[in-house]
Amino acid sequence: MTSEPAPAPRRAGWRDVLPALAQARVRLTLMLGFSSGLPFMLVGNTLGFWLRDGGVALTAIGLLSGVGLAYSLKFLWAPLIDKADAPLLGRWLGRRRGWMLLSQLAVIAGLSAMALLGPDHGLTGFGLLALVAAFGSATQDIVIDAWRIESAANDDEQGLLTAAFQTGYRGALLIADALILILAGLLGWSLSYGVMAALMLLGVLATLSAAEPAASVAGGPSQRPTLWTARGLFDAVAGPFIAFFREHGRWALLMLLAVALYRLPDFAMGPMANPFYKDLGFAKEVVGAVRSSIGLVASITGIAAGGLCAVRFGFVPTLLIGAIVGPGSNLAFAVLAWHGADLSLFSAAMAIDNFSTGFAGTALVAYMSSLTSLGYTATQYALLSSFYALPGKLAKVASGGIVEALEPGRGLMAAYSVFFTGTALVGLPALLLCLVLVRKRAATGS
Repeated sequence: MTSEPAPAPRRAGWRDVLPALAQARVRLTLMLGFSSGLPFMLVGNTLGFWLRDGGVALTAIGLLSGVGLAYSLKFLWAPLIDKADAPLLGRWLGRRRGWMLLSQLAVIAGLSAMALLGPDHGLTGFGLLALVAAFGSATQDIVIDAWRIESAANDDEQGLLTAAFQTGYRGALLIADALILILAGLLGWSLSYGVMAALMLLGVLATLSAAEPAASVAGGPSQRPTLWTARGLFDAVAGPFIAFFREHGRWALLMLLAVALYRLPDFAMGPMANPFYKDLGFAKEVVGAVRSSIGLVASITGIAAGGLCAVRFGFVPTLLIGAIVGPGSNLAFAVLAWHGADLSLFSAAMAIDNFSTGFAGTALVAYMSSLTSLGYTATQYALLSSFYALPGKLAKVASGGIVEALEPGRGLMAAYSVFFTGTALVGLPALLLCLVLVRKRAATGS
């Protein structure tokens, strides 16, 4: 007599998600996501608004956005984060939490110095301070991502922690890209950046309250050689790559390519968004008010939809949906530029932008988290996130020059419209690659 086949494990449904938000680990992930997202705009798009407000040329703004390459190159020092304790703090807090606190202090120092100096005292020195904040922020991202991945008990919890992280991250982006504009109108840019530096203390509190992941304490699935030996150095640098290609085989390069191109439309247009609002004629306070109201609701809705889809349907199908809706931001901006300053259209564009980027960002983070191997979490995730950021970071450096090159014979707004449309079209290769990944999943079940 044959036995009944075992039922397939039940994937978490919509009703399983909300109760989990009461868990302490989910709340801490929310706070750490906020700490991770806050500096990103302050050394990127918001910095562009500050500079444009001071009359700095678009080409210079695009070049100064190059400090964001720290986020794309973080895989270079991620092995150190994976295999060595932070100076002084590592013994007290553990490997993950020690690096978290050290990087957060570096961000606070960089932002505070930017607030004190300002760009009027020279763009070179100001840019170096922005680089310090960006380097600290990129390091913080490495270790928070590792902590989040290692803290999850299973794929369903990984989806929940990813949604919580993205909610905090996007909330911080809205503060650093929207509410700060209202503050800047009232207090000036320098004081506003000082307030942002103080808000980083929320991340410090979360770090001190969090528990060190068990995998980090144990050193991964097996005790690996220490970093400061030839074998340990080889394991730290080459081990993550070897493990990744061994795990995913011939599909590894396709996965990396899909990750690399996935957010290219968003990154390519990023530095021009705030200068675009300025050139449209919208006051900082108006932009901040729309972003912090309509943008906030749309962002939370997009993140929730992305997280719930990841939990309910799986990471790869959610990735495909994100590849479809993600470039909606760019097209919304293109329509706004073609139409001209209109508050209703601007509000609609903000809603589309925040929903699509919230969904696509959550989809990508959840997918990348699922690809890492225990013991190499920080390095592998840093590699993956560097792959998705590097092409866009390189493209964004030239964004200001492209808009200015398109302006003659068209006018500035038409140049913006053509530029935003072009950045939407560069999302087509990522969409095709995601379709291939969906077919792979259907064929192999992974």
